[in-house]
Amino acid sequence: MNGYQRIASALQGKQPDTVPVMLHNFMVAAREAGLTMEQFRNDPQEMARAFIEAVEKYEYDGIIIDVDTVTLAGAAGVPIDFPIDQPAQAAGARIQSLEELNDLEPVDIRNYRGVQVWLEATSILCRHFGKDIFIRGNCDQSPFTLASLIRGLEPWMLDLANKDCHELVHKLLEYSTGITLQFIRLMAETGAHMTSNGDSVAGPELISPAMFRTFALPYEKRIVDYSHTLGLPYFLHICGDTSRIIDEMLETGSDGLELDYRTDASMVHAKMKDRAVFVGNIDPSGVLALGTPQFVEEKTRELLNIFAGTPRFILNAGCAIPPITPPENLRVMISTARMF
Repeated sequence: MNGYQRIASALQGKQPDTVPVMLHNFMVAAREAGLTMEQFRNDPQEMARAFIEAVEKYEYDGIIIDVDTVTLAGAAGVPIDFPIDQPAQAAGARIQSLEELNDLEPVDIRNYRGVQVWLEATSILCRHFGKDIFIRGNCDQSPFTLASLIRGLEPWMLDLANKDCHELVHKLLEYSTGITLQFIRLMAETGAHMTSNGDSVAGPELISPAMFRTFALPYEKRIVDYSHTLGLPYFLHICGDTSRIIDEMLETGSDGLELDYRTDASMVHAKMKDRAVFVGNIDPSGVLALGTPQFVEEKTRELLNIFAGTPRFILNAGCAIPPITPPENLRVMISTARMF
């Protein structure tokens, strides 16, 4: 089997010839290709080259095309800071009150340079690899987290706690959903084999499960349904320990959940094994970036043993892999999967 076939098998619940590996390694790929993050995010040819060289170096099965977590926010008019050698980050909110929603104009994200680069790099990679390597076109932020960037995190949390604001909260979520859906559609047009989003702010470390069900789940479901309408499988990622909302995350209809390393894999295995692919969840910092090769092998084997009885498993880190990660640690993680 090639990489595409291994991941496709996991998605179909069929046993691949070996454990598939999909790396969330855009920062590592950029660093090892000799690129700053500024160069990486501004040149689709160089972005594609970085991922191609990473696949050739480590021989993994699936590429997650990612750039940062604020591209859609930038397209929506949120002020963005662009450090030379770190991912971009929000530098403020787009609106200072929910009442300003009435003044927000519709957004066509095709006009935003960051989106254009992301899509063009995906198209290049799809043409280069065909169906040899699985291409996961990540689509930045889900509506709930995008709304938090447009509004500002602290005011957004206060809005959620105020029932008098909830009508406008849902209006902002509708606005954000329209933006996220645009990216899903444009990503499908590149030839990517699947789509995905992150919804980091929607995790239990910031909002309650009840709030998740009210304000995040309905909009996540719409994104998943739309990707399926376009004929593409979909993965959802939420940062932090998501043990308390696994049932709700599965309710989105996502084909797979990319879970943070802080989520207990043993606990969620029973709930997920017949319903969705588990993607993850090696600690990217404490194990991959800072651990010894022996420790990486130990933690990888521990995770592989948990999922030995199901084909619905793709090995990955539990979040983005730091650029300082030693190559030998990534090689050990992958070779342990290949020999398992």
